[in-house]
Amino acid sequence: MSAIKNPPRRPYLARGAGVRRCEGCRLPEEACICAHRGEVDASCQFWLLTHHNEFYKPTNTGRLILDSVRHTRIFEWSRLDPPQELLDALEDPRYAPCIVFPAGEDYQARMIEETPTDGRIPVFIILDGTWRQARRMFRHSRYLQHLPVIEPRTERLSRYALRRSTVAHHLCTAEVAIALLEQQGDMAAAAHLEGYFDRFNRNYIESRRRWDRQEQDTCS
Repeated sequence: MSAIKNPPRRPYLARGAGVRRCEGCRLPEEACICAHRGEVDASCQFWLLTHHNEFYKPTNTGRLILDSVRHTRIFEWSRLDPPQELLDALEDPRYAPCIVFPAGEDYQARMIEETPTDGRIPVFIILDGTWRQARRMFRHSRYLQHLPVIEPRTERLSRYALRRSTVAHHLCTAEVAIALLEQQGDMAAAAHLEGYFDRFNRNYIESRRRWDRQEQDTCS
């Protein structure tokens, strides 16, 4: 895991901010999933380029990849001042990095359907943020503009229930990684991450229901 030099810029103050949370998985303590954490190998790597707002959100699923797939790295996104560690990694000849993003006409020449088979390690750079943030990160990061772009090929509809999306095929960060692992043929790693994601989703929803019931009891 890459070190994050800059801490989150503000504490988590949204709904559920007063809940006592596990320091590891950030779920409420009674819903902790740390006992089910475990890393597995994959033929590819994931580099999460994470918007600073995501670091303090307990609903962020990027860390599920970090906990599940060995050699996953995380970098804090900056439009003008990217981490030097990321820039060095992009130039490392061992890797074949590509950005994960939906296809678009204005960058069609950069689109690829398969990762290289020249011996380099395939790297999927996932823009970890809301859909609006990810679009900005993709469009305004000059240091990424030379990289090929790959779109996950999947018929999956999102099962992520902790944030609302008006478009069912907008997958959350962990679901994108699961689809890419399946696309690479890393079925065991995909199943491992999917199981961890399902447990996270299920435990978080149940803890939120308990929190709602407690709130109702307090107000009644």
